[in-house]
Amino acid sequence: MGIVHGLHLPDGQGEPQHGTAIFSHEQTEGKGQRGKNWASGKDSNIALSILLNPYPLRIQDQFQLSVCVAVSVCELLLKYAGDETKIKWPNDLYWRDRKAGGILIENVIGSSELGVRSTESGKWKWAVVGIGININQTTFSADLPNPVSLKQISGKNFDPVELAKELCSILEKNYQLLIAGNFKDLFIYYQDHCYKKDEKVKLKKDSRIFETTIKGVSESGELITEHSIEERFEFGEVEWIL
Repeated sequence: MGIVHGLHLPDGQGEPQHGTAIFSHEQTEGKGQRGKNWASGKDSNIALSILLNPYPLRIQDQFQLSVCVAVSVCELLLKYAGDETKIKWPNDLYWRDRKAGGILIENVIGSSELGVRSTESGKWKWAVVGIGININQTTFSADLPNPVSLKQISGKNFDPVELAKELCSILEKNYQLLIAGNFKDLFIYYQDHCYKKDEKVKLKKDSRIFETTIKGVSESGELITEHSIEERFEFGEVEWIL
């Protein structure tokens, strides 16, 4: 997976290439979960998009790819930020109780052309993996409640492009494990680094705020909690109250 400054298209073909990585040096209108923006200071952070043809994974394996990406980002941050780095379900990387990075994966289903979404064939054609990690930024918008950067954690400056290259190498290694059928190894790592596992937290579902204990995540991507009963939640069903 090479770092480039724009989508590389083969001469005369105009077709996207599996493994293309696009690094943005500045981002003001980045896209996050539930319509949130992800802004990145100029030459300060990792704002990376990676194009994958997920074959032989199936549509029902989407969470497996999410685990692979989250584990890869966690590996990178563990190396430089230490073992307080955790994966916060479903798509964030946290250091202590502060957000260091986020992941957004958008899928193209049913069409061979990137950007054309159709369910006619039901085949998972492309995944666009978006990764944002705070590296050298030290001031953030007041709209962000709990951000943290690698520089704030370590006191050191880093080269975001070099870290992005290292991340691509880690992701390539883990992606090869995934498509070779070794999801369980990645999932064990994910569970071992699950944010607030076996701790009490507050969650919100619709107008209901409740205290519960995080027990982990299911292999299909549900958050597993326990209080008087066990409950499981799909993506977008609950919010964390931190």
